[in-house]
Amino acid sequence: MTSPDLNPALPTDPTQAQALATAVAAARAAGAIHLRHLGQLTGVGTKSSPADLVTVADAEAEQAIRQVITAAFPMHAILGEEEGETGAGDWRWVIDPLDGTVNFAHGYPVFCASVALEYQGEAVVGAVYDPNRDELFTASRGGGAFLNGQRLQTSAVPSLSAPPLVATGFPYDTSGERNLVYVAKLLRLGIPVRRPGAAALDLCNVACGRMDAYWEIGVQRWDVAAGALIVREAGGQVSDLSGQPTPYGETIVATNGPLHAELLTLLNTD
Repeated sequence: MTSPDLNPALPTDPTQAQALATAVAAARAAGAIHLRHLGQLTGVGTKSSPADLVTVADAEAEQAIRQVITAAFPMHAILGEEEGETGAGDWRWVIDPLDGTVNFAHGYPVFCASVALEYQGEAVVGAVYDPNRDELFTASRGGGAFLNGQRLQTSAVPSLSAPPLVATGFPYDTSGERNLVYVAKLLRLGIPVRRPGAAALDLCNVACGRMDAYWEIGVQRWDVAAGALIVREAGGQVSDLSGQPTPYGETIVATNGPLHAELLTLLNTD
C-alpha cells in the first residue's frame, strides 16, 4: 500500500498488514451474525422495491463492521450500504454487511460480507467472507489475492468459443430487463450463464477460477469494491461496459483476462 508520508504509527495511515487484518476481522464478525440469524428471521422489510429486502442481520452486521473499523482507525471515513457515509478523508472503508440479502432471507446459502479500504478512491485491501463455506477471500494492492491463505489465479479459458462459465445479476427493480439483451447474446452462442445473486461472491468466483467472467448492470460501490480488487490481484481484468478500467460505474465486467476484450465486443455489438 502506498501513500504520501506513510507513517504506520498514525491511526490514519495503516500498514498493509494492519488494514487487511482489520478488514478480515470485520468481515468475519459480520459473517458470524449472518449465521446466527439464518433461518430464524423476523422483521424482514423492503427498501427500493418489494424485491429489495433488508433484514435485522443487515443492520447488525453493519454495526459490527463499523465497530471493528472504528476501534482500529477512528479517523477513517466509512461508506456502508445501510448507514451511508460517515467521516471524510483520503482513507475510506467501503462495506456491504450482507451481500445477497434476498438469498439470505430465503435461506439460500449464497451471501457474504464485503469490506474494502480505499485510499483516495482506489481500493488497497479487500476481504470477502462467505460464512456458509467458511471461505475468506482477501487481497491487497500489489500483494496478490488469496482464498483461506492460498494464492488465487484466474482461469485460463482463452475465448468465448471454449465456452466459459459466466455469471450475471439483475437489479431489484424492473430496469433489470435491460440485461436480457446481453443474456440473450451469450445464450445464442451456447455460453452457460448463471445468476447466483451476490455480486461480491460472483467476483470472487472469477478470481478463483470457478467462473470465467461476470457482468452486471446497476451495482453499487459497496457491492464490488473488495471483489474487484480480488479479481485484479488474481490476474483478472475489471472494467465498465465501455471498457473503462473502473468498477464504480453503473456497469461492471470482470473476466479472467484473456476473455475480456472478446466479451466486451460481444456485449457492445448491436
